[in-house]
Amino acid sequence: MSIAANIEGIREQIDVACRGVGRDPSGITLLAVCKQQPPETVGAAVVAGLRHLGENRVEEAVTKIPQVQSCVAEPIVWHMVGHIQSRKARQIPGLFQMVHAVDRLNLARRLSALMHERGDTLDVLLEINVSGEASKAGFNAFGWQEDAELRARLWQDCETLLGFPGLRVCGLMTMAPIAPDMETTRPVFRQLAALRAALARDLGVPLPELSMGMTDDFPVAVEEGATIVRIGRAIFGPRRENEK
Repeated sequence: MSIAANIEGIREQIDVACRGVGRDPSGITLLAVCKQQPPETVGAAVVAGLRHLGENRVEEAVTKIPQVQSCVAEPIVWHMVGHIQSRKARQIPGLFQMVHAVDRLNLARRLSALMHERGDTLDVLLEINVSGEASKAGFNAFGWQEDAELRARLWQDCETLLGFPGLRVCGLMTMAPIAPDMETTRPVFRQLAALRAALARDLGVPLPELSMGMTDDFPVAVEEGATIVRIGRAIFGPRRENEK
């Protein structure tokens, strides 16, 4: 199938998921994750109507973003969805309009300083480890409803981060465990939505965005409140075996 047909199929699944829970599909941002896709392939997604594109690696984005921008007329919102090493943070301003994986205070502090130097503001999401998997990055929130000490520490970290100049905290992001049945990811998405609501209430800030759900589980994520779904394989097809 073509990229345009793939995108249409994903939008249909989003529509079905929204109808099931009484949501408006216009409130869902379909983010195409372009990892290891050539500029011409990414351009085809833009021609098919996508305006939000995501990259996982700074070193790939540095060359690809200008190449894509040079061959499309439409304005693109670029999202950094992967882990950011502190030494590569300087390359984020000017390339990306939103960062999904602010997973530690040191990174937030570094990005804040860089944006303050530029006199600009960067939209960010806080990466939250809801599942408790050791392999997952992010602020630890496993068992946050039962563990008062963990909750207090998380609240304090979030409050500190909200005070950093140059950053606009727009919401939360999480990575669900990889599972053959998407229903097994539902509790993770539900926990993130509940955490977002609790933080917004207690800290008195709007946190409108929930970035959660990927190719294998985005319909469930939409049902549980996702506002951004990060889709790669379902749009562009599987990567070759030698690609990681």
